[in-house]
Amino acid sequence: MNATQPTDLTRGGIFRSLWNMSMPLISASFIQMAYSMTDMLWLGHLGSDAVAAAGAAGFFVWLCNAISFMTKIGAEITVSQSIGAKDHRRAAAYAAHAITLSSLIAFSYMCFILLAAPLLIGFFDFEASITERAVAYLRIVAPGLYFQFNNNTFSGLYNGQGDSRTPFRTSAVGLVANIILDPILIYGAGPVPAFGVAGAAMATAAAQCVVFAVFARGIFGGRFPLGRMRLFVSLKRDYARRIILLGLPVSAQNALFSMFSLTLATLAAQWGPEGVAAQSIGSQIEAISWMTAAGFSTALAAFTGQNYGARRYDRIRRGYRLTLAIAGSIGLFAGLLFFFLDREIFGLFVTEPRAVEVGGDYLKILALSQLFMVTESVTAGAFNGTGRTLPPALTGILFTGARIPMAFFLTAFPAIGLNGIWWSITLSSIFKGTVLPLWYLHFQRKHLK
Repeated sequence: MNATQPTDLTRGGIFRSLWNMSMPLISASFIQMAYSMTDMLWLGHLGSDAVAAAGAAGFFVWLCNAISFMTKIGAEITVSQSIGAKDHRRAAAYAAHAITLSSLIAFSYMCFILLAAPLLIGFFDFEASITERAVAYLRIVAPGLYFQFNNNTFSGLYNGQGDSRTPFRTSAVGLVANIILDPILIYGAGPVPAFGVAGAAMATAAAQCVVFAVFARGIFGGRFPLGRMRLFVSLKRDYARRIILLGLPVSAQNALFSMFSLTLATLAAQWGPEGVAAQSIGSQIEAISWMTAAGFSTALAAFTGQNYGARRYDRIRRGYRLTLAIAGSIGLFAGLLFFFLDREIFGLFVTEPRAVEVGGDYLKILALSQLFMVTESVTAGAFNGTGRTLPPALTGILFTGARIPMAFFLTAFPAIGLNGIWWSITLSSIFKGTVLPLWYLHFQRKHLK
């Protein structure tokens, strides 16, 4: 007998439902960011070579997360819509298929990383010593990528049921494990030798394994609201196809986003370490508003999914307006903060006057796009909840990809220089935050009457 039932988001106060869903999701997003920050904090004491090795490998960890959106988003949408339609049997079937697909794809990606690690790291053209450490890091962390991939899908299963607290608590357990293991395995303690960069990979893989074990206890142990799940089931074409088709656009968008960011980082490096520092540190600062928006977006997707399945279109429209108002207020506040306290905020991370000046320009220019960035993210969640994942993906890929030619064009003007990269990011965000909401309002009028 199930210990709990899925949370019904088709009834009750809309604000309370969205707020209760979004807060754990926002907290979980910061936990994910804390994983990489913890590694970089400890590795920083080993020198820039160690950070470079882990950073290069981290690109393929990011790619793993992007690919996992295929089953995570597919699970969130199919489960939430099935629950909204009061068809728990269909929800359980979609959950089982998502778990099996996730496990198969994760295993394939893990094997690919293990075999291709030297080739993948070779693209960075590092010195031999850095390349060796980066390859070792990637191969050690590869088993952890299997668990991380599945953990993302498991989170999607719970989110689709209106339960964002379980993924948050489970991710917190993994973060604690990572914080404890990082210094021990990197620097050594007692009988444990110092593994250096490889130790950071071990800590990350172990932490993801812990998260998987906690998830597995609930999902496969008979306490899952949709019934006891199995790691592998016989796949049915219709179920598997719908999960993949719903998640594929979001997965492709996130994978391409990482590649676009890497290209801009390479361009920024032409202005020396200040350019790289401005983008890397600035993006971490901006992540405060971005991750907050992402939390509201995922909450709105689950809310919209259930109400779409229940045909409660009035609640969908009201939920979108309410979420847009809450998240938009946060985006507006962040924009004002970045614009008027640009150098003061960036100065908290670096002390060199030139780096603070360049980083301050980054924040001041990006401040103009914060409201639009939040609006785009929230609207993407509204679209995803209805099963229309293609419009946000197309808008994101088109305008984010446009940053590359815009950046090369703008930086060619001596008066603009490095700031041309930041302007390309801001302008693309303004376009995305304008086009996607207009597209969704048209969709609302046509399909959510």
